[in-house]
Amino acid sequence: MSKIKKNKWLRWGSVSIMYIGMLFVMCSCDKKENKKNKLVKEYTRDVFAMDTYMTLKVYSDDGKKAESTLDESVREIEKLDDMFSVGNDQSEVSILNESGSEFVSKDFLKVIKRAEEISKDTDGAFDITIFPLMEEWGFVNKNYKVLSDSEIKKILEYVDYRKVDIDENEDFVSIDENSKIDLGGIVKGYASDMVMDIIKKNNIENAVISLGGNVACIGKNKDKKLWKIAIKDPDNVDEYLGSVEVSNKSVITSGGYERFFEKDGKKYHHILDPKTGKPSDSGVSSVTIISNDGLLADALSTSLFVMGKEKAEIYWRIHSEEFDYILK
Repeated sequence: MSKIKKNKWLRWGSVSIMYIGMLFVMCSCDKKENKKNKLVKEYTRDVFAMDTYMTLKVYSDDGKKAESTLDESVREIEKLDDMFSVGNDQSEVSILNESGSEFVSKDFLKVIKRAEEISKDTDGAFDITIFPLMEEWGFVNKNYKVLSDSEIKKILEYVDYRKVDIDENEDFVSIDENSKIDLGGIVKGYASDMVMDIIKKNNIENAVISLGGNVACIGKNKDKKLWKIAIKDPDNVDEYLGSVEVSNKSVITSGGYERFFEKDGKKYHHILDPKTGKPSDSGVSSVTIISNDGLLADALSTSLFVMGKEKAEIYWRIHSEEFDYILK
């Protein structure tokens, strides 16, 4: 009797277990199907920082995660803007320029150290001590003037990236008397790297950000294709030279058409040659850099513009694993 009852319960128990198992599998499949069918939406945030308009776009089926990611990204951009803005008297860079020396934050130390390395590597084509010349030409406050050769010669005495001393052990930076620095030629690239890190950390697989002329993207667009980034024609900014299709890259363009003034029928653009103290006359009108490293791309878009086509080609051949470029 006991044996029969036992078998009877075992039989029904097996059926029950099988039925429950089927329910579990069906529920699991439903959950996976629901997750698969969740609608992926675009979430956007606009911000004005670093003297330019920026747009951040992420694509996710989780609105809460997308919004919190964008919030965190905007906070990071604003933090870096407060740190590196030469127009803010309380920024780290302004305090350093005023005092000549300063204990700096980890972010500041990281950026200025990379700037020093790139300056050495480009033989001074990239130079953060160009700032006094940018001021005198009027590109900082928009009070433009054409400098005489004698004025330029005097200011050039203070322009040399080797006038910056970095003590990594003490997080301490000092600059020579009368020298000033501006990290604006590199900080947007660094900001794009930091935002991309935030997006990846939050497990968002597809995103694109535009920080002025600096574009960075991960994953693919909403059509599941590579991101298509257009490149402006420097001779006609309403037209495009073409486009590049990329994923997990930064695409950064610098050109003389972005900021300039005219005097007596001649254009003077903002990309100054640190060796001459004048707007670069290298024969290049725009440079686009494509790289995994946004900070590097930002700095090299200026550097190769100053170098000109021949030197840029030589530099690329040595560093071709780090970036690609388009020149006009």
